[in-house]
Amino acid sequence: MDISEQTFLILSALADQPRHGYAVVTEVDQMTDGRIRLRAGTLYGALDRLVAQGLIAPDHDEVEKGRLRRFYKLTDAGADAIRAESRRMADAVRLAEERLNKRAARNAPRLGTIG
Repeated sequence: MDISEQTFLILSALADQPRHGYAVVTEVDQMTDGRIRLRAGTLYGALDRLVAQGLIAPDHDEVEKGRLRRFYKLTDAGADAIRAESRRMADAVRLAEERLNKRAARNAPRLGTIG
């Protein structure tokens, strides 16, 4: 199952502990050094979709400053999806590095040649 970068980051944000929506946004922001900033509409649509897919599940609700916060947790299927995507990305990086190394070797100056 290929997953988008945003989905991968949302799942990763939930990998170590349950979080509510705003905490997921904050965690993704920190994980990406601000490169990815999830908007509320995007996040809550994604959370609903991930629940429907069985990758995350509601954990519990808390009232904080008069606001209800729903916490979500990663499921075993969600953890499997993170692992699979991590392997896929690692393979892609390895292949890209191999090609770059071939390019560098091909373009390296050769001793004894006049150029």
